[in-house]
Amino acid sequence: MNKVDIEVSWYKLLEEEFKQSYFSDIKKALVHRKLKGETIFPPGKLIFNAFDLTPVPEVRVVILGQDPYHNPGEAMGLSFSVPKEVKIPPSLRNIYKEINADLGLEIPKHGDLTSWASQGVLLLNAFLTVTQNSPASHRDIGWATFTNAVIKKLSDEKENIVFMLWGNFAKGKSDLIDAEKHLILHAAHPSPLAGGAFFGCRHFSKANEYLQKNGLGEIDWSIS
Repeated sequence: MNKVDIEVSWYKLLEEEFKQSYFSDIKKALVHRKLKGETIFPPGKLIFNAFDLTPVPEVRVVILGQDPYHNPGEAMGLSFSVPKEVKIPPSLRNIYKEINADLGLEIPKHGDLTSWASQGVLLLNAFLTVTQNSPASHRDIGWATFTNAVIKKLSDEKENIVFMLWGNFAKGKSDLIDAEKHLILHAAHPSPLAGGAFFGCRHFSKANEYLQKNGLGEIDWSIS
């Protein structure tokens, strides 16, 4: 297939994945759905946005989501993030509340997390695309194989990454990560459906403490 349009350090890390038949199948599935008239989010140029904004050498934290948002104008290729003009989704609002309680930072007025990505926070969704108004619609086209490889390769090739795994789905990725080399933080999902069980996890201060201890510097979790 044609060379994948992704940031160069990620292309080098994942080059063998792009040659696999499952990755060709992902591309074919997306083309087929578009030919059927489906609207797919995020837009093509943003599918690999998380990778483009956070090159491999800069990754310090991984926050794993599931699907992109499936309503128009919301998905931007970063887990939990929405453009500034879009209403803050409930899960992200709960994340902000936890940061406020954990670090005393002001609750932001918008949901664009690009500033986290630019500091080395890989905002990775397990499934990188979705059909409009159809949540979970691309879970069986091969993305899970690809993003599992992303997590495994980061674990193998780097050290001292903080992996934030929220909810049972994300916790299921723990086996891909070497806990001797990295910090794995588990919590309930920040969705309101979890009944507030996410609150009190203090993942953001714990991440910064770990990064500081390993000489990697803190993340500024504030959103201006």
